[in-house]
Amino acid sequence: MSSKIITLNDVKDNAEFKSLIQASNECLKALGYTEHGLRHVGYVSKTTANILSTLDFDERTVELGAIAGWIHDIGNAINRKHHGLTGSVLAYDILIRMGMTADETASIIAAIGNHEEESGTPVNPIAAALILADKSDAHRSRVRRETADRRDIHDRVNLSIKKNYLAIDKTKKTIRLVIQMDNTSATMEYLQIYLSRMVLSEKAAAYLGYWFELVINGNVINRRRPPVKVHPKAGETEVSEE
Repeated sequence: MSSKIITLNDVKDNAEFKSLIQASNECLKALGYTEHGLRHVGYVSKTTANILSTLDFDERTVELGAIAGWIHDIGNAINRKHHGLTGSVLAYDILIRMGMTADETASIIAAIGNHEEESGTPVNPIAAALILADKSDAHRSRVRRETADRRDIHDRVNLSIKKNYLAIDKTKKTIRLVIQMDNTSATMEYLQIYLSRMVLSEKAAAYLGYWFELVINGNVINRRRPPVKVHPKAGETEVSEE
């Protein structure tokens, strides 16, 4: 099959990817996980692209990032454990059959295969942006209303997050995740389930030449430099997008 330019819309329209995203969300629902359907993949796709665009990567890299974000979780249709690895194998076969070049496919599957905190690492710019986008998506809108249970720490933490956004300050070389929580949960509980994800986010930002800052209720949790203001200001661009 001859190679061609595969767009994000081509991927969104692909019946196999549609089925895998739906199956992944249903499998995780059965396992008691938060939403991993079109809302989540849409957020991750747009935010991955916005990060790469803000950091001045070329248009094709930005689109490849958007594609990686859209299909990054399809491995959950098989199993939650190592879903990044299984997802990358599934994605390779479909993308090659669609006509994407081997080089572009390799960049995407490397990102998908490295987005999990258990074994992932930022191996290319798409992977780094995908990690930051995926790990920033904690919010009350991810809780499944029909099965919400405040006794579950994951539901409780997500329900407490009223607002979150990811922003880049190119002048100060920071990528900042800002979270506002109410008293449904607490910072300690957030860190119980998200600490390893935030550590991977630090590595992803460093790969891109930036500092990663986690700000919860106005406090910089992982401060490694002199104190800075944590409110948006001139030079800071919000890149997360619902």
